[in-house]
Amino acid sequence: FWVPTDRDDALAALSDALHRARAGQRVEVGCAGGIGRTGTALAALAVLDGLPSAEAVPWVRRTYHPRAVETPWQRWWVRRLRGGSGWSG
Repeated sequence: FWVPTDRDDALAALSDALHRARAGQRVEVGCAGGIGRTGTALAALAVLDGLPSAEAVPWVRRTYHPRAVETPWQRWWVRRLRGGSGWSG
């Protein structure tokens, strides 16, 4: 239910995954439950790909799972992202 403890490391890994996906490689994202942390990572990938952070959680809930990004602090973490340039705060 938590968020990454090392934001720079998490964003580097997600940026690498996005780069690989854009290059046509298969990329998988997952966690034990498949909803909270997975949804958070998917929302972050969407933001890094250019979706406004305010739209990322609703988009993931619509297209992946209705309860994705389960906790308030996961939603906060996604809202703090900026497309293309990573962390804003």
